[in-house]
Amino acid sequence: MSLLGYSVLEAREKLRQGEVSAVELAEAYLGQIERVEDEVNAYLHLDAERTLDEARRAGEGDGELAGLPTAIKDVLCTRGIPTTCGSRMLEKFVPVYTATCVDQVTAAGAVYLGKTNMDEFAMGSSTENSAFGPTRNPWDTGRVPGGSSGGSAAAVAAGEAPWALGTDTGGSIRQPAAFCGVVGFKPTYGAVSRYGLVAFASSFDQVGPITRTVRDAALMFRFLVGKDPRDSTSVALPGKPQVPGDGSLEGVRIGVVAELSGEGIDAVVRRVFEEALAALEGAGAAIGEAAMPHAEYCIPAYYILAPAEASANLARYDGVRYGFRAEGAGDVIEMYEHTRGAGFGDEVKRRIMLGTYALSAGYYEAYYGQAQKVRRLVRQDFETAFGEFDFLVSPTTPTTAFALGEKVDDPLTMYMSDVCTTPANLAGTPAISIPAGLAEGLPVGLQIFGRACEDEKLLEAAHAAEQAIGFDAVPPLLAEVI
Repeated sequence: MSLLGYSVLEAREKLRQGEVSAVELAEAYLGQIERVEDEVNAYLHLDAERTLDEARRAGEGDGELAGLPTAIKDVLCTRGIPTTCGSRMLEKFVPVYTATCVDQVTAAGAVYLGKTNMDEFAMGSSTENSAFGPTRNPWDTGRVPGGSSGGSAAAVAAGEAPWALGTDTGGSIRQPAAFCGVVGFKPTYGAVSRYGLVAFASSFDQVGPITRTVRDAALMFRFLVGKDPRDSTSVALPGKPQVPGDGSLEGVRIGVVAELSGEGIDAVVRRVFEEALAALEGAGAAIGEAAMPHAEYCIPAYYILAPAEASANLARYDGVRYGFRAEGAGDVIEMYEHTRGAGFGDEVKRRIMLGTYALSAGYYEAYYGQAQKVRRLVRQDFETAFGEFDFLVSPTTPTTAFALGEKVDDPLTMYMSDVCTTPANLAGTPAISIPAGLAEGLPVGLQIFGRACEDEKLLEAAHAAEQAIGFDAVPPLLAEVI
C-alpha cells in the first residue's frame, strides 16, 4: 500500500516501528500535492523545503505526533508564514505569533505541510469566495468542496494531507467534510483555544480537525483541547480525551431530528441517510424521532448574529494598522473607503452590511435581540432532546456537492447549505460529520450531535457508527495512487 493509504494512526505506528521515516512520509504527501494541486487548488501556501527540514527534525524527536504532516487552514496565524484568510486584505500579512492550536500540535511533533484555501474570512459555503481562486472537489473537480474549510477538506480527501485543521462558525468543518467524503469534527465551543484564530464571529468560531477516520480526529483533538489563559472563552474539559477503542452502539439511544431530516433534504441524500440509520439500528442502536421545534429559525438567527459579530471584528481592517492600504486617497475617510472597497470581496461586504444594519439604532432589538432569544431557545431544544436521547442525528447537508458557479449569484440559496449545521453553533454543542455513503457518485454526510463538554463520548459513538456504516470509498485522484 502507498503511504497515502494509511490512516494517521497507522502512519504513526509505521514511524514508531521505523518502517518509514518522517522524510519519506512528507515526500509522499508533497509528491501527491505536486501531482494533483493544479486540479484541486487546496493550498494557498506551500514550502517543501521547510516541510522537509521539519520532517528531519521531527524524525529525531519522540513527540506523540512526531513526523506526521499537518495542513492548516489559512485563518490560523503561523509565525513567519503568510496568513491571508483567503483575502486580498491580508495578502501580504505575516504574523509574529502562532495560534495556540497550531503550537499544540507542532509541539507534539507534527510537521507543517501548508496553509489551505478558504472562503474569504471564513464567510461562505463553497470556497468560491477565496480571493485566490476556488478549491475543487476531488470527487468531481467541476463541483465545490464546501466551505469555508474547503481547502482543508479537499486536501485530506485528495491525499494531499493526512489530516488538517479547520474552523467551524456555522458548519464550516462539517459541511465540506460531508461534500468531500471525510470526517469533520466541531468540538464544544471553548474546548479549543481561539487565540491566533482570525475572528469572523467570536461567539461561534471553533477550531477542529478534518481527517479520514474518527479515530484520527480523536487523536488530533487530544492535542487541541485545554484551557488557554490567552483565550477567556476557553474551557477545560474533564480529563484528557482518549482515542476510541472498539466501540459499540448496543442500547445507545439515537434521536433523528425531524426538522433537519425531512422537507428540504434532497431525495438522494435522504435515501443514503436512511440506509445509514438502518446500519446503526443493525449495530444495536435504538432509533427514535427527536424534536427541535425552533430549528426552522436557526438560519435566520445565525445570519443576523454572525454578520453582526463580523461587522465589529472586521472594522479593524482600515488600512491604518496592518494589511492592505489603497493608494491615491485624498483624506483618511477616502482611504478607509478605498481600502475596504478594494480589499474585501462581495460576500464579506454583504455580511458587514447585514451585521451593521442589524446593530444599528432602531433595529438592534428587533433583529439582534430577537436572534439572541432564538439562540437560547435552540439551546433549550438540545437540552430537552438530550433528556430522551444519548445522541441526535441528521444529514450534514441537504444536498450533495453542487456545481462550481451554481449558487454564487444566489446567496440565500447558498446560505441554506448550512441549515443542518448551524444549530450546533448556536447552542455551542459538539457535532461531527462522518461519511454515510455515496449518492450518484458523490459523498453524503451523517451528522451526529452530542452533549456540551461530552466530546469524548461523541467521538466514541461516531467511531462505532463509522464501523457500522463501513464507508471506505476514496475519490479518483487518491484511488489512482493507493
